[in-house]
Amino acid sequence: MEVRVQDFHKLKVWERAHEVTLLVYRVTANFPRSEAFGLTSQLRRCSSSVPSLIAEGCGRGTSADFARFLQMAMGSASECEYQLLLCRDLGYLTQSEHDELTGQVVEIKKMLSALLSAARGRKAGASAPLKTDN
Repeated sequence: MEVRVQDFHKLKVWERAHEVTLLVYRVTANFPRSEAFGLTSQLRRCSSSVPSLIAEGCGRGTSADFARFLQMAMGSASECEYQLLLCRDLGYLTQSEHDELTGQVVEIKKMLSALLSAARGRKAGASAPLKTDN
């Protein structure tokens, strides 16, 4: 089955990843100025990379290309998960901020996994976050 998605706005996983990116930008606005080019920048980059890679993959021509970009988005989501842990351990995020953001990132990773399975032609679960153009 060829999964062809051309409009990233139609993907729930993209919506969720975009929402998390906005939240990351809000919480990192309170980080110390000394982290402007360190953790603030890194966490913002890896969080925004997830919806960016999903969007870029949607613009590619084949399911294999789309899957490759989804796999990269998964890597960025994993990086984001670690960066959130580091921020918590350094005292830049409260435990509740960390738990909320990490929970959302883990949910995005599950959604990416389901969509990746569909893009690779494997049977995806009924809750796969895929909406396609008709």
